[in-house]
Amino acid sequence: MVECLRQEGASHHSRDLLKICVKMGPVGEDRFSDFLHPYSFSFRSEEIYTFNSFTLQLESLNVSEESRYAVFLFIILSYLFIIVANFGIAVLVFVDRSLHQPMYLLFCNLSANDVLGNSVVLPRLLLDILRPPSERLIGYYECVLQAFIIHMFNTTSHTVLMIMAFDRYVAIGNPLRYSAIMSNKMLAKLTAGAWGAAFVLVGILLGLTVRLSRCRTFMQSLYCNNAALFLLSCENIFINNVYGLTFTVVLFTASIGSMVVTYTKITVVCLTSKNKTLNSKALKTCSTHLLVYLIMFFSGIIIIILHRYPQYSEEKKIAAVLYHIIPGALNPIIYGMQSKEIRKYFSRMFYSNKVLMSS
Repeated sequence: MVECLRQEGASHHSRDLLKICVKMGPVGEDRFSDFLHPYSFSFRSEEIYTFNSFTLQLESLNVSEESRYAVFLFIILSYLFIIVANFGIAVLVFVDRSLHQPMYLLFCNLSANDVLGNSVVLPRLLLDILRPPSERLIGYYECVLQAFIIHMFNTTSHTVLMIMAFDRYVAIGNPLRYSAIMSNKMLAKLTAGAWGAAFVLVGILLGLTVRLSRCRTFMQSLYCNNAALFLLSCENIFINNVYGLTFTVVLFTASIGSMVVTYTKITVVCLTSKNKTLNSKALKTCSTHLLVYLIMFFSGIIIIILHRYPQYSEEKKIAAVLYHIIPGALNPIIYGMQSKEIRKYFSRMFYSNKVLMSS
C-alpha cells in the first residue's frame, strides 16, 4: 500500500519537499529514515516517529502505588548487600595471604563483574520507580554505554566461570603440577582472555547497532540493551539479528561445552582415584562452582524463554531484574560458606573481637 505524507504547519518549501509517497513494508513499518532524518511525523496509526532523537524513554515496572515503596526497599537493600558482600570478599582475598590462591583470585573477577553489572542497572531502576513514566528518560549515548556494560556483564559471567572450571580441572586432575600450571602469569592470561573476549564480542554487537539511524524513542525494556536499541530503527536489522543469534549460540555452546567436558574429566578422575581426600575436596569445590554456574545459567534462560511469549511481558521485566540481583547476592554467600579459609578468617576475626570486648 502507498501512503502520501504531508507535515502539517510546515513552510511552503518544506510542504513541497515532504509530499512523498512511502511504500509500506509487510508489517506496516515506514522505511524512509534515510531521506527524512531530521523530521518527526504523526501517522494515521497515531504512532509518533522521531528521527535520530538523542532522548529515549524507558519502560517501567508495573507496580501499584501501594507496593512501589516495598519494591524500592527490596531493590535498594539487595543492591547494598551485593556491593558490601562482593567488595568484602574481594578485600578479604587481597588482605589475607592464605587466600592468595588461583580459585579465590579468579572469584574476585566474578565479584567485580557482579558489582559492575548491578551498579549500572539497579541505581537507575530505583530512580525510575519513583518517577512518572514520562520522566523515565535517558540520553542515547548514555543508553549505548549502559547497554555495553550490561552485555559485558552477561558475557563475562560466562567467560569467568569457564576459566574457573579450567582451574578446578587442573587442581583435581593434575594436583602435583597445579602450582606450575596455574602460575601468576597464567592467571593474568586467563583473566585478560575472559574480559578481552567479552569486550571484543560486545564491541562488535553494539557497533552494528550504533550504525543504524533511529525512528523511534520508546524502548521496550527496563534498561538499555542491544535488542531494544536496534528495534528503535526502521532500517533493515537482518545483520544485527544474525550476529546477535550467532553471538548467543557461540557463547552458550562454549560455556555449556566447557562445563560438560571439564566435569566429565573431573568425574573420571574421581572414579578412578582411590584418594578419599582428593574426592572430598573435588566434590566440595566443584559443587560450589557448579551451583554458581547453574544459578547464573537458569536466571538467563528464564529471560530468553519469557521473551518468546509477549503475554508475559511483566514477568519478563521481573526476571530481568532478578537476573542481576540473585547471582550477585548468592555468589559471595556460596563461596563464603563453602570456603574453609574464609570461614577461618571470620572465626579468627570474631574471636579477636570477643577477646577485646571481654578485656
